[in-house]
Amino acid sequence: MISEASRPYIDASVPVLREHGLAITRLFYANMLGARPELTRLFNMGNQASGAQQQSLASAVFAYAANIGTPEALGPVVKRIVHKHVSIGIRAEHYPIVGKYLLESIAATLGDAATPALLDAWKEAYNSLAKLLIAAEAEMYSSAGIDPGATRPMRVLEVVRESANVLSIRFEPADGKPLADFQPGQYVSVAVDLPGGRHQLRQYSLSDQPGIGSYRISVKREDALADTPAGEVSNWLHANVQPGSILQVAHPFGEFTPDTEGDAPIVLLSAGVGITPMVSTLKRIAAVNPQRRVIFAHAARDPGHHALRAEVDALKAAMPNLAVLNFYEDLQGSADGLEGRLDVARLPAWPLEQALVYLCGPHKFMQAQWLALINAGVPVARLHREVFGPELLDHLL
Repeated sequence: MISEASRPYIDASVPVLREHGLAITRLFYANMLGARPELTRLFNMGNQASGAQQQSLASAVFAYAANIGTPEALGPVVKRIVHKHVSIGIRAEHYPIVGKYLLESIAATLGDAATPALLDAWKEAYNSLAKLLIAAEAEMYSSAGIDPGATRPMRVLEVVRESANVLSIRFEPADGKPLADFQPGQYVSVAVDLPGGRHQLRQYSLSDQPGIGSYRISVKREDALADTPAGEVSNWLHANVQPGSILQVAHPFGEFTPDTEGDAPIVLLSAGVGITPMVSTLKRIAAVNPQRRVIFAHAARDPGHHALRAEVDALKAAMPNLAVLNFYEDLQGSADGLEGRLDVARLPAWPLEQALVYLCGPHKFMQAQWLALINAGVPVARLHREVFGPELLDHLL
C-alpha cells in the first residue's frame, strides 16, 4: 500500500501512536470541526462528547500503522468503514479535508519528532488508503443506484413499545415506490433535524425480515450517564415519532450479514439492543429453513428491558431445532430466565468446527464473549460480530 522508502517511518510510528494517538485525534477533531462546522452532520456528536469517536479513530490509525504490511488483516476493517461511510454520505472531496487536519495534528502533537520524512510517509500512507476507500465507496454508491447522502421520505406505519427503553418504528416509502432489499444484519441511517438547526444521522439495524414491504427499526433510548450525554437522536425519536410521521431514511448498508441461507448450525449471541439484527436473522431463517439448528441466547438487565422477546418465543413452534436462552442480571421473578450475565459455558454444546457464531451488543459484552468463545475452542474464522457505536478494533491492536 506504500513505498519501501516510506515503510520504515510508518513502522517506527507504531509505538509513538500507541502513546500519543488519542492526543492526535482529539486535536484533529477539535481543529477540523472548529474550522468546518458543516461536517458535524457526518459525525455522532454524542460520541464526540464522550470521547468514544476520538478513541475509535486513534485505534484505527494505530491499527493501520501496525498492520500496513498485512492487507489481509485490514481488509475486513476497510469493508466495515466503506459501508459506514456510504451510509452517511461520505464523498471523495471529504478526504483531502480529513488528510489536512490529520497530518497537521500529527505534526503539532509530535513536535520535533514529526520530521519532514515522517510526515511525507504518513501523507503517502493516508493518500493510499483514501484512494482505496474512495474507489470502493464509489462502486457501492453505483451498485445501490444512489447519490452520496441521498435519503428517502418514509411514512411511519406503527410505533410499538418493546421494552422499558426500546421503541419499534415501522415505515414504508412515502412515494409508494418499492423498498430496496436488504440482508438481515444490515442497518439504515435515519436523518433528524434537531433544535438549533443541527442535522444528525444515526444508524439503526433493521429488526424485521426482508421482503415484507416495510422496514422496521427498534430504537433504544440512550439516557445520560456520568460520562456520556443523553442520545439526542434516540430521545428525539422516542418523543416525537408517531404513525403518519415522515422520516428521512438512507439505503440499507452494513457488512454484518449472518448466513441465513445455509444449513450449518448457527449461534446468535446478543445483549441489550444488540438483539435487533439477530431477530431479523432468526425470522429469515424461520422463513427459508425452519429445521436448521439455531442457538439464540440473549442478555438483558431484566425482563422489563428485554425487547422483542415475544417475537423470538413465537418462532419456537415453527423451529423444532431452535434453543432459546435468556440471561438476566435481575430475574424479577422470571421462571424461564437464567440469572447472571451471558455465559458461553451454560449454552448447549454445538459442533465448534461447523457452526457459525454471530455476536452483537455493547463493546464490553463483545470483548468478554469473544474471549470466552476463543477460550472454549471456537475457531476465529467461525466468529463474526457487529458492534454498535465506534469499533475499537481490539482484534488488531
